[in-house]
Amino acid sequence: MKRSRRVKILATLGPASDTLDMITKLVEAGADLFRINMSHASHDLLDQTIERIRLVENALERPLGILVDLQGPKIRIGKFVNDAIELKTGDIITLDSSETEGNESRVFLPHPELFEAVKPDHRLLLDDGRIQLKAQKVTATSIQCVVVHGGKLSNKKGVSVPDSLLNMSAMTDKDRADLNHAITKDIDWVALSFVQRPQDITDIRKITRGRVGVMAKIEKPQAVECLDEIIKLCDAFMIARGDLGVEMPLEEVPGLQKRMIRLARKFGKPVVVATQMLESMVSAPIPTRAEVSDVSVAVFEGADAIMLSAESASGDFPVEAVSTMDRVATAVEADDNYLSIIRAQSAQPEATAADAISAATRQTAETLDLAAIVTYTSSGSTGLRAARERPSKPIIALSPKAKTVRRLSLVWGLHCVQTKDAEDLEDMVNKACAIAYSEGFARPGDRIAITAGVPLRTSGSTNMLRIAFVNQDGGGSS
Repeated sequence: MKRSRRVKILATLGPASDTLDMITKLVEAGADLFRINMSHASHDLLDQTIERIRLVENALERPLGILVDLQGPKIRIGKFVNDAIELKTGDIITLDSSETEGNESRVFLPHPELFEAVKPDHRLLLDDGRIQLKAQKVTATSIQCVVVHGGKLSNKKGVSVPDSLLNMSAMTDKDRADLNHAITKDIDWVALSFVQRPQDITDIRKITRGRVGVMAKIEKPQAVECLDEIIKLCDAFMIARGDLGVEMPLEEVPGLQKRMIRLARKFGKPVVVATQMLESMVSAPIPTRAEVSDVSVAVFEGADAIMLSAESASGDFPVEAVSTMDRVATAVEADDNYLSIIRAQSAQPEATAADAISAATRQTAETLDLAAIVTYTSSGSTGLRAARERPSKPIIALSPKAKTVRRLSLVWGLHCVQTKDAEDLEDMVNKACAIAYSEGFARPGDRIAITAGVPLRTSGSTNMLRIAFVNQDGGGSS
């Protein structure tokens, strides 16, 4: 199944879309990989969904990546005597450790780590930022606050503390149980929510031990402050704009999105742009013009993937949402300005043979007007390097490992194919030409560029570039 676009579509599965028939329709509409949100999924439901995705993958003969998104710590207030209160600007309310039901003057906060982290003048944002408090007096068991922006506050609403560094792990006991279960299954990526510090990535890597790719969700100001270190440690990251927009000034998020996409190119790490991309399509068959523009910006900037959340998980039009995102992305990439814009954001190659070969391959493919670039990749690093260059020519990533081609389904521009390892250089050329031909990227008489590591089957050793002709029988010669 050959795509006509380079950016990938990550679709979240849920009650509106987690059947075999719907997953098939979503792939046919344009979905390249799927997200399972553990905030709403049991272990049994996770197992069933993974099985359905793999059945669709086998039926359509296209590798499909699976991302398991851990819930992360959820900080919430307790309950009120009458289920809700009305807070007015200037009111005083205390969040404390007493488990009794709350009223207009106090409410239970079952998170002792906040009493340690919050300082006077720190902000507390409740109900997705709709209500803003400022801490005045903090003790070991209470936080007295003044209401900066009031409103109706009901039971169990979430609390964000953007000014405070919490002394808590990004993984809860539930997350550890979910992670330990998920990595025994046939998944490719795991996303860690509410990352605050590089240590959070180190902690999850001790559990995954390379069995799945680790994706850091950037949704806390504390993570932004040490962004470079976090990106170096993770395998990919997600710009979770919803929570970022709650904890940071909204007007700063677009610029931060641009900065993070550029950092992804610099470090050669895949980046996903997420949250509310086509939000109105939860209940409408067409998006707003502003949403189309939002998706277009992410594609123009060169993001590896764009994500649908509720639109495909619980909305009324999941297939239409994926199809719309596919059409918008395809139109952007056909724009005359597209390549020049993403080229302007390119990073200098590292001083390694592998990076130099990847940069030379892009230039060679475009100078000679080659039909495609074919990369042999065992671990996936060669494919990542090829995609980092953002060539105008198609990239075919070949690997003998199902895990590698599935994981690379997240990466910009890669058409992933699982194939047997080449026996020697001649076999490598023949396989590359035959697959470029059979997958619809090259015709007899066309030339392709082939990159690989020699000796063959040596992970991370890209050191060869070869030009080959596609013969009449679909084989190759160099």
